[in-house]
Amino acid sequence: MKEKKGGTAVKVRHILCEKQTKALEALEKLKGGMKFPEVAAQYSEDKARQGGDLGWMTRGSMVGPFQDAAFALPVSTVNNPVYTDPPIKTKFGYHVIMVEGKK
Repeated sequence: MKEKKGGTAVKVRHILCEKQTKALEALEKLKGGMKFPEVAAQYSEDKARQGGDLGWMTRGSMVGPFQDAAFALPVSTVNNPVYTDPPIKTKFGYHVIMVEGKK
């Protein structure tokens, strides 16, 4: 049986901040035209410091709110990103998420 629509994996980037204020600051940088990988390198507080790139993540491997948001986003590029605004809150903090691919 086919997986329910929305696919089984997403190629995802994120910016993770423990504090909402910092995540909102990161959003402002994105809105100001700074590239997603640059903002991630500057603001993200997790191990995905290579421009926030988490690579391909399969359905079921992400925390609930993050996964829901990732699969709901359209595919976009770092040059013209579509990202979660406001940031998504999980047990890890606040995520600004964008998706570069789906399968």
